Amino acid sequence: MANKSIAKVFIDDTTGCLLDNLYRLGRSVSGNKKEAEKVVKNIIKIVIKIGILYRNDQFNQEELWTAEQFKHKFHSTAMAIISFFEVDFSYDRNFLLQALNECRALLKNLVSRHLTDKSINRIDHVFNFFANPSFLDDVFSRDSSHKELLSKIVSDMHKLMEDGSL
Repeated sequence: MANKSIAKVFIDDTTGCLLDNLYRLGRSVSGNKKEAEKVVKNIIKIVIKIGILYRNDQFNQEELWTAEQFKHKFHSTAMAIISFFEVDFSYDRNFLLQALNECRALLKNLVSRHLTDKSINRIDHVFNFFANPSFLDDVFSRDSSHKELLSKIVSDMHKLMEDGSL
């Protein structure tokens, strides 16, 4: 990726590995290198913008409460993803779709007062990519060709959860 060295200034090694593996998974599932790059680039832009808003005390009390709700929902969604990978026959597409869409709504609510429509569209782009039922079914199917990549992603997620970063 062209801006990879710039992103590394803002992102720790484990998060960088997670993003690299998400890129690989996105490219593998979609077969589209440009689309996978765009998704990861949008994730990085969103995370950095939210971090800047937070560090500059731009969120009001209601938005901080929304941020806490998002953090809790995202964490529980990440735990579900880990569980779906580690426990055979536990994958529940409808649960995951609902959780991802709730995360999307909370995130958009959090930043709607601060970011442009273009940035809001980036959030939609990322969630549309990962909350696609065929994407999820392909990734979590028992005979998925993406098991190795998903294993790396789950490992990265475990590390980030232990650090309190996810």
